[in-house]
Amino acid sequence: MQLEIAVQDVPGAQLAAAHGAARIELCCALQLGGLTPSQGLLQSVRSAEPALPIHALIRPRPGDYVYDEAAVALMVAEIKAMRDGGATGVVIGALTAADTIDYQSVQTLVAAADGLHITFHRAVDHLSLSDAVAAVPHLADLGVCRILSSGGAASAGTGLEQLQAMHEASAGALSIMAGGGVKISDFAAFYDAGLRDVHLSAKRTLNTRPPGHLTGAALAEDHSYFATDAALVEQAGQAARALH
Repeated sequence: MQLEIAVQDVPGAQLAAAHGAARIELCCALQLGGLTPSQGLLQSVRSAEPALPIHALIRPRPGDYVYDEAAVALMVAEIKAMRDGGATGVVIGALTAADTIDYQSVQTLVAAADGLHITFHRAVDHLSLSDAVAAVPHLADLGVCRILSSGGAASAGTGLEQLQAMHEASAGALSIMAGGGVKISDFAAFYDAGLRDVHLSAKRTLNTRPPGHLTGAALAEDHSYFATDAALVEQAGQAARALH
């Protein structure tokens, strides 16, 4: 089983590499669901772990996945910056206002990637179950290599039947990667269903609120942030290796 860890800093990338992750999804702002990382972050991770494949998330803002021309143009620029900075893949997605895949925008983004590995992210989980299955071969035809999905469920473990249907629809043309609320205890079921890729952020919440009196402005701030959990990454790495 190939393990992908979503990380937002150098320590997270180092943990992923140390425990056998096949690749990382690099992003920032995990608390917003992940946004496009900066070029500085990409360069720092590339310098720290030069052998680790880096797939950069391309998501210019939080919220829905419906993008106008300006947003698509920004995503094209972000893809080119990530490619030039040494990313080995990009993670993309775009939908119409009707929650169907915006194939025209996807085609534009794939072209901008110019041969980089393409993952279509969990925007696919906004589709109806039948539409998501039907979309699999169409995305493969556009050059998508992998689809990240929870099977439309709140957690991938409960979306297993849908993930298996998507895997069968792929007919080997692309990989279906389980992700979203993944538990390490789910790995074996994913593997038995034919999936060979699993994604998790393996994160914990840290709270840096200082002790003592705080100003009103400081009280209004959120002092928490996500960080990669070393123990979870280690456990995930062990579980993934056991399924090879």
